[in-house]
Amino acid sequence: MAVSARVTTERVGVCAPAGFRASAAAAGVRGDEHRDRLDVALILSDRPCVAAGVFTRNLVKAAPVVISQLTLRRHADVRAVIVNSGNANACTGPQGFRDALRMATATADSCEADPAEVLVCSTGVIGRPLPMERVLDGVRAAAASLSVAGGEAAARAIMTTDTVVKTAVASVPIGQVLCTVGGMAKGAGMIHPDMATLLAFVTTDACVERSALQTMLTDVCSRTFNCLSIDGDTSTNDTLLLLANGAAGGAPVTAGTPEYVALSEAVEEVCTSLVEQLAADAEGATKSIRVRVAGCADIEQARAAARTVVLSPLVKSAVHGADPNWGRIVAALGRSGASMSLDRCRVLIGGVEVFGGGRPLPVDLDAIRAVFSEPRVDIDVDLGGGEASGRAWGCDLSPEYVHINADYTT
Repeated sequence: MAVSARVTTERVGVCAPAGFRASAAAAGVRGDEHRDRLDVALILSDRPCVAAGVFTRNLVKAAPVVISQLTLRRHADVRAVIVNSGNANACTGPQGFRDALRMATATADSCEADPAEVLVCSTGVIGRPLPMERVLDGVRAAAASLSVAGGEAAARAIMTTDTVVKTAVASVPIGQVLCTVGGMAKGAGMIHPDMATLLAFVTTDACVERSALQTMLTDVCSRTFNCLSIDGDTSTNDTLLLLANGAAGGAPVTAGTPEYVALSEAVEEVCTSLVEQLAADAEGATKSIRVRVAGCADIEQARAAARTVVLSPLVKSAVHGADPNWGRIVAALGRSGASMSLDRCRVLIGGVEVFGGGRPLPVDLDAIRAVFSEPRVDIDVDLGGGEASGRAWGCDLSPEYVHINADYTT
């Protein structure tokens, strides 16, 4: 029998907006030795939501990804999202699709909804059938413990190799009403653009027109989750969902309006916070890295340059060892595909300019070592070739990353 989680009294994460409840249960998806670990999460809206999604571009897609994509393509209203961790339900053949649909049906039956109103997500080990009786027990236990204070428990239940819960909240006035955006995410490895997280869920009580919501999520994702690179791998299960239930009231937000811009900024604030939390908690990471590249001909080149630096094993290793080897940053920029002229390039580490005008600058290398020893390392670059800029997030590379992934299934 699955055990539901105790909850706090605080509305956090996906429960911060009005009209949303969440919960979690320990179903033993990973086996009896993990029977007390939360591994089933449920998000429920008291009213139908419009929903938008961004999914993995990996050609190997898990069954829940395919099912959720089909649900969104039907432009159906959404009431619930059901998630399990510990098992990806990927590469599991026809049975995997049947199991994903059973999760949706069990959720609908437990929440007085229609199976077509339920989105399904899974994360964990690839290639193993779901222990469905345990999962279904978990679904029912989670449904029985839904609460406006269930956001923290739900965020904990979706974790795999994460070490801390990741949630974020922002509020914004839309017309005459105050709207709230809340989110939760998990992901510590297999993270690289398109898209760059394993699972992320964002909710809002704003009223939003359906097509505007999808445009908003796609744009925000391009500036946040798709600018996060941990190890260059993408998952079979990557899913980012945005649900809007309109519980705050007000007229529907439409594209191209000031209200759309304001809500988009709040969604981006939540997603940026989640990305920074993901980078800080990456597998084996001891430091997070934020790279900003300016002076590019277009945004795509700026983002490509920033991603190349943040993903470079040599840069990541230098940061881990607090080695002030800034030449690795310049070398990564040169192979990024972004147009650049070395004599106009500037590189700053923690605000200290180490390279400019095509030559090294006199700096105290101990000061750079000190920057590389901080929990977060900021690298700023100006390629001197235009007005566009872009950001990327990542982390250092430590021996612990290898240990985690060498023993992942054992």
